[in-house]
Formats: sequence, structure tokens, C-alpha cells
Amino acid sequence: MICYIDQLKNGSLAGKKVFVRVDFNVPLDDSGNITDDVRIRRVLPTINSLLDDELVIVLASHMGRPKGTVVPKYSLAPVAKRLGRLLKKDVIFLPDCIGPVVKQTIAEAGPGTVILLENLRFHPGETSNDPEFARALAEGIDIYVNDAFATAHRAHASVVGITEYIDECYAGYLMKEEMNYFHRAMENPMRPVVAIVGGAKVSGKLGALENLVNRVDKIVLGGAMAFTFLRGMGFGLGKSLVEENMVEDAKRIFDEAIARGVRFYLPVDCVAGDRMAPDAETRVVPIQEIPRGWMGLDIGPATTTLFNEVIRDAKTIIWNGPMGAFEYDVFSRGTLAMVHNVANTYALTIVGGGDTDVAVHKAGEVDRISYISTGGGAFLELLEGKTLPAMAALEKKCRQRQQEGETA
Repeated sequence: MICYIDQLKNGSLAGKKVFVRVDFNVPLDDSGNITDDVRIRRVLPTINSLLDDELVIVLASHMGRPKGTVVPKYSLAPVAKRLGRLLKKDVIFLPDCIGPVVKQTIAEAGPGTVILLENLRFHPGETSNDPEFARALAEGIDIYVNDAFATAHRAHASVVGITEYIDECYAGYLMKEEMNYFHRAMENPMRPVVAIVGGAKVSGKLGALENLVNRVDKIVLGGAMAFTFLRGMGFGLGKSLVEENMVEDAKRIFDEAIARGVRFYLPVDCVAGDRMAPDAETRVVPIQEIPRGWMGLDIGPATTTLFNEVIRDAKTIIWNGPMGAFEYDVFSRGTLAMVHNVANTYALTIVGGGDTDVAVHKAGEVDRISYISTGGGAFLELLEGKTLPAMAALEKKCRQRQQEGETA
């Protein structure tokens, strides 16, 4: 059991200090301007709810991978400005996330104050889950709220360690939404359930595929990872990306799916290119006829039609990973067609993973997808059937508070 932010509405909260772990790892252009603020907007319900209760809100996030050192281009300063405009109120930005200045600012802040700390990953203690760093983050804090689903698979100080030093720990509205949609799709779904899995490598999604075989009715496989499965069937695939060391695993998963009555679909044609480049020479060929020295870089029109027929009767669709190298326009048609086809179904559609998210936005179908997850790695680990470290930490604290309440 997890204690959610809804349960925070007890007693007087005005003036209490709440540490909110968010994911403000937004994309920036070369001038430091935010190009997409969806991740900021997704946590506004949690922030506004806390503002309504007149708490002092201390927001903390990472950006990029500065590896424990101060890297100016990964500063959260631009986020503070955008957040202030979205909230229509001043946001205090602090140049660090721990230390005397941070401690004093939090202590002196009045009800309704919003503070954004500098990048957590400027300190090596964040990613190493250092207890002393976690203790420093928790200093002067009364309540902890985690609303950063995208980092829920990381056992970092601001995700896991900090909960050891704060009694009241909750999950925010975004976290609750993410978990609710996932459970609808995986625990008690409307059937048929179709899993669409794409991307480059089987090795990165082996656990997810092994778990999905036990839970879904159909698996649709695209992207370069499909070639590893096709190699196991004896196809010559030119220079297409194949993980030779994963071929036996791919065959095992395929055989297990068939044995369980799960229908397994692979590409029958592809857009082949002489190289992976925007100006590559291309041609549409059956899978068996990829030219020597060429590689398959997108699903072809026959595969697009086949996959559309497969998902037409679905009641639940879970999608992770593109159908090809869609970052190049010449190899994007298959992925974009898949987005349109998924959007046109009557199914509950859940999309997870950064690349798939980008494809949905690129295709202009955001409003016709039931739910777009903010997590890539976290979403994938849920597909693997794993317990996320963030959720385990919140469950532990919720259980402790319940036991303390029972014995009080």
C-alpha cells in the first residue's frame, strides 16, 4: 500500500515544509531555452494542491547527467522562470540543493512560498544514494512527496534515501495517475491485450518481453530488435542490426509465446537503406530480400497493414519503442502510421518511453492516446514486473505510519 497525496488533507498544514521530488529534466536548445515543458505541466496539479494548503513547497529535480559536478548547461534556472509563469507567482531559485543558504531560506519561507533547488545531480551523493546527502536534503522538512515517476526506477538519495529521515511520505498525483493506468493495463485489463514493442535491442527489453508473454494476448514486434528474432528463423538480413548473442533468447521467447497461445507478429517487409542517414538510398523490400550490404530501418507498407489488422480488435494496447529509425524522416513512416492506427482504435492505449512519446507528438495524435507515460526506464521496469525503488520506499513508510497509528 502507498500513501497518496490525497491523504495529506488532515489537520492544519499551513506553513509546513514539503519536499517535492519532481522530474524537470526538460529539453533545452543551444541557448538554454526550454523546447518542451510537458514534464513541468504534468506536476502542476500536485504543486497547486499544496499551494491551496499553504505549505512551503521545496521542489527538487535533476537535469541531464552532470556526474556529480557543476555543469552550467544543466542548471535548473530556466525551469524556475517557466514554472513561475505557469504558476503565475514568483519562484525562488536557489543555487544549490543543500547547505546553509538552502537551510535558512527554507526556514524563513512563509506559507505558499515555492522554492526550486539547483540540480540534485551536481552532487555525487544523489546518484550514490549517500545517507549523509539524503539527510541534508531532509533537514528542516516536515513532509515528503514523490511525483517523479520517470526517476522511480532509480535508487537515488532524493528518491529513496530521503524517506528514511522524513516521517510523512506520499506519492503525488502524477505518480498516482501513472500507477493507476499501468495497473488497468496489466493487472485486470480488458481483453484482447496487445503489446507493441519496438526499439533497437532485444537485450534492453528481454525482461519486459518475458513478462509480457505471460500477460498479453498478442505481441507486435518492430524496430531493429525484430531482426534478432528474424535471424533465429534463418533469414538473411543484410547489414541489419542483429544481436547475435541474443538470438537463442529471442527464439526461446517466441517459442514460449506460441506455447502459451500468444500470437506473435513480426515484420514481413521493410524500408531498407544503404546506410542510416537522412539522404540514404532506400527501397521497400520483403524481409527475405534485404540487399547485401543494406539494412532494414523501418517497417514497410505490408507490415503496417498487417499490424493495423492485428490491433483493430484490441481493448487494451501497451506500446513501448518505435518501429524504425524514425528520427530520420525517410525512415519515419512506419512509426507514424503505427501512431495513427493506434489512435484510431477503440482501445485503452498506453504509450511509454521517450522515443515513442516523441513519435506521438510528431504525429499530432497526443489527444487521441489514452495515456502517455512520463517514464521511459520506469515504464519498462514495470513491464518487466519489477517493483520500483521509489514505490518500495513509499510503501515502507506508509506501512510504518499505519503500524504506528494502530499502536498509538
